[in-house]
Amino acid sequence: MIPGISGRECWTRRAVFSSSDLSRAKGQGIPGDTRSTGPVGGRGRVSSLFDAAAQSLFATLLPSDCRLCQAPLTRISRLPVCDHCLSRMEPIRGLVCAVCGERIFTPHAEVQPLCGECRMTAPQFVRAIAYGSYDGGLRELIHLLKYGRVRPAAGVLGRMLAEVIQGFGSELLSGIVVPVPLHSSKLRQRGFNQAEEIARAALKNLNRGGLKLATGILDRKRATESQTGLSDHQRQQNVRGAFVVAAPGEIAGKNKDVLLVDDVFTTGATVGECARVLRRAGADRVFVATVARVLKAEAAWAAPEEIEEPRTLKAYA
Repeated sequence: MIPGISGRECWTRRAVFSSSDLSRAKGQGIPGDTRSTGPVGGRGRVSSLFDAAAQSLFATLLPSDCRLCQAPLTRISRLPVCDHCLSRMEPIRGLVCAVCGERIFTPHAEVQPLCGECRMTAPQFVRAIAYGSYDGGLRELIHLLKYGRVRPAAGVLGRMLAEVIQGFGSELLSGIVVPVPLHSSKLRQRGFNQAEEIARAALKNLNRGGLKLATGILDRKRATESQTGLSDHQRQQNVRGAFVVAAPGEIAGKNKDVLLVDDVFTTGATVGECARVLRRAGADRVFVATVARVLKAEAAWAAPEEIEEPRTLKAYA
């Protein structure tokens, strides 16, 4: 369960996502579910035998390895990641800040536990929730999408983000979903905005008609410099003025709640600046949802915008 408003709830469920497009297309449920869809010896058994034969033929004629653990893939899938690796991408557990989602090790006696930074200075956003810690397989899967151009990974990441959005509960039932934009030069280089791809996939998995994707609301007019080695204050100054609201009419007087979506929350400098300009344009409340978050225990990881694209990752067709 995603932490609630009080911040005292912790994740108690283990999320397992399937990489099998074949199983979903046939409506047979989760991978590994051997329950027949018909009587024994009937259409369900024939379908199972057909699937087994197809998977065996796939493994023989089109051998491939998982891009995360290099184990052989034995099932037809557009995503080259095995179910074992996907099942290990778990939600954040333990006590987190009720506002920014940072891990808290020494909670104070308060209904809504806050980290030291949020206690001193309230962020520009109402709440920020992330699905998992930015490490291990989840970090590699995000890299697979961003740098390996494996766009089917957005589907899995989108299902994670959908669970995050559900964690806002009744706080956020309607509004516009705004992906954090890339600079035009980065967009041309990558070919797509990973935040937008993940947001689209998330909304397909949600039963919330009040949330609508709104691209083109924010514009990144300046390509920010690498934030490596910068202090928190210097990071904030680095992104200051980098974003503008390109369509203020879509916010002022129309959409008072905005859900800002990105792949990774690092220090909060980027989403904080986006939230600031959105509020200046008329948004009453800005919420932040990300797939991953850099936690204090994993603070050695670099920020997503300062990571050089891995040379070993190649586009997957």
